[in-house]
Amino acid sequence: MGKMLLLSFENSEDDVISEILSILENKQMKIYENRNMKKCLEFQGLTINAEKRLAVKGNKEIEFTFTEFEILLLLAQNAGMVFSKEKIYNIVWKEPYFGDYNIVMSHIRNLRGKIEDNPSKPIYIQTVWGVGYRFNKNLSSGL
Repeated sequence: MGKMLLLSFENSEDDVISEILSILENKQMKIYENRNMKKCLEFQGLTINAEKRLAVKGNKEIEFTFTEFEILLLLAQNAGMVFSKEKIYNIVWKEPYFGDYNIVMSHIRNLRGKIEDNPSKPIYIQTVWGVGYRFNKNLSSGL
């Protein structure tokens, strides 16, 4: 005879399932991130130091907000991997997001303004139309 588990929730079933999937996805990403942790990432003209939480472009140190640096680090440590706005939010904010992803787009725009020579034609943080964002792995000199 099989076992059956009966659960009762205050929230809607869709919300609960979405939250469970988000938690599982975050755990998967943490495993992936830990495998790819490097203290210093080198990209053409851009160095990102995870331990010191700073980035240098040319000879100039770039200042970031906490969230901007978290997004930059996530993308750079996983260069070439595409992240949806939802996945970026779930990982960086460490909670599932049920709303408008313009906050992620706003942070990406700010990041591009700080690290790109021409933010309207980005070479570091690329848009994958209809999917999300990725860091350009072709610029890596150490990955």
